[in-house]
Amino acid sequence: MCQKRKTYIAKLRKVFLDLNIHAIIIPSADPHQSEYLADYWKLREWISGFTGSAGTIVITKDVAGLWTDSRYYLQAVEELEGSGITLFRQGEKGVPGITEYLKKNLKLKSRIALNARMWSFVAVDKMQNALEENEISITTDFTLCEDLWNEEGRPSLPKEKVFIHPLVYSGTSVAQKLDLIREKIKDEDVSQCLITTLDDIAWAFNLRGYDIAYNPVFLSYAIIDTNGAHIFIDTTKITSDVAAHLKAGNVTIHEYDLVDKFLSELSEPILVNPNDCNVNLYHLIDEDLITEGPTVTKLLKACKTSSEIKHIEDVMVKDGIALAEAFYQLYQSLDERPMTEAAFAGLIAERRSKQKGYYGESFPAIIGYQANAAIVHYRPPEEGSALIKPEGLLLCDSGGQYMNGTTDITRTVAVGPVTDEQKENYTRVLKGHIAIDQAVFPEGTTGGMIDTLARQYLWKAGLNFGHGTGHGVGYFLNVHEPPQGISPGTGARSTTAFRPGMLTSNEPGYYKAGHYGIRIENLILTEESSHEGYLCHRHVTLFPIDTSLITRHMMTRDEISWINKYHELVGDMLLPYLESELSKWLKKLCRPI
Repeated sequence: MCQKRKTYIAKLRKVFLDLNIHAIIIPSADPHQSEYLADYWKLREWISGFTGSAGTIVITKDVAGLWTDSRYYLQAVEELEGSGITLFRQGEKGVPGITEYLKKNLKLKSRIALNARMWSFVAVDKMQNALEENEISITTDFTLCEDLWNEEGRPSLPKEKVFIHPLVYSGTSVAQKLDLIREKIKDEDVSQCLITTLDDIAWAFNLRGYDIAYNPVFLSYAIIDTNGAHIFIDTTKITSDVAAHLKAGNVTIHEYDLVDKFLSELSEPILVNPNDCNVNLYHLIDEDLITEGPTVTKLLKACKTSSEIKHIEDVMVKDGIALAEAFYQLYQSLDERPMTEAAFAGLIAERRSKQKGYYGESFPAIIGYQANAAIVHYRPPEEGSALIKPEGLLLCDSGGQYMNGTTDITRTVAVGPVTDEQKENYTRVLKGHIAIDQAVFPEGTTGGMIDTLARQYLWKAGLNFGHGTGHGVGYFLNVHEPPQGISPGTGARSTTAFRPGMLTSNEPGYYKAGHYGIRIENLILTEESSHEGYLCHRHVTLFPIDTSLITRHMMTRDEISWINKYHELVGDMLLPYLESELSKWLKKLCRPI
């Protein structure tokens, strides 16, 4: 495959140089700015062989490069080997960003090409402004990469039927949600809004689908106005039940491809999020009609309702039971029939599938034994994954999609003897996890403000981790759900203020390349605290934290109390559903320290 990729890149170079283009940029994206993609849109993966969910390819006359962040450094090194593609470790000191690299390496008046449907308006506008001083221009009608892939056998667009998310789970009807959206767009002094992000559309219309692995969404666009709503979708995916469901909400169904014509013919002001809307759609709308603003559904769906929270609490019990069954089987088999990482990932999914309302995994399980755990987003291969032996550390990050919630949990466990260094670093990570969980903070506090709480104990030892501490989580939707999160920097995940009802992951870690990785993750709900004007977090994930890895003298009395209370809760919630031997095993894991 490496030789084929070299051939593809050579073909592209010849064509774009003949067209007087000096660089092309291929992002990991679809027309909806999705993080995870349908196979049809995995162009960057096809051209490079790199399978991570974040990364961008730049091809110039002399260099093909991949820019990706620290979560994927080790993975990228392995997957790019022999491809001729250079890895640019985004965020490392001395490594230029893409725009900086292009300014430095392209001549004045060079031309850069990209596909307008794959880029947000803001991203291209920002890039063009930065390149203007070098008189470098951007052309946005470049589809030669897609054309080449079509010739080589590109996958088809997904055709699975969409289905209704029942009111017993959604808790709010389509008509009620549309009214909430209309109230928000009135505040922007417009009569309609464009929604391009797939999870927002699925939420607004109480529909789910199968178009993207691990994310129960479907390819579509939506426009919601003061009188009704329009959804643009491959109509072969619409069953009679779904059609009736949409009609009841006064929603008009259009073919997916007709969104271009519809937008070009608008005559009333429309609210558009330029961070979510692709360049092609943005330019179809009369610029005098556009009011730029947030996608109003994001905060509405981020703040879970009381009904949704009750379902989330229920799904955490189901998820905890499934994990208990899987981990118990792993430990029972360690001495006699050791499992591979891939086999354990399959076992977790199989145990989850026995729970009521299960839909599938919420992301590819990250099961990393020893050194593999240092690869932050490691995915064990079906063939050749490591054998889990009774020694060292195992990191398990997995999640499930259920009709009544989405889960995401990480546990790092000792499967045998470990070193003092591993235990000390595990304890530092745990202390940071507890600090986030126990935080009480004034309304208006953002994820960037509290991220330091998770890192402080690692920093004291000169250590850190290269990913965010937390991300928003959907309700039977995307496991990575904007806008809130816990992260340094200036992005939305860092600058969005927490609000009651937000469901967020709390997952600090530490990774020693070539040796081991540690991460501890629970999902936490933001709630009002006992102090007026202040908020706090409440953990909802239910599964024991490995106390055998704790270096006791590093823990405060308050932190030990937190551990014991958490395990008391886990026991109270899970033990009534477990059989005798499994129950004894879990009681042992939950005993006070």
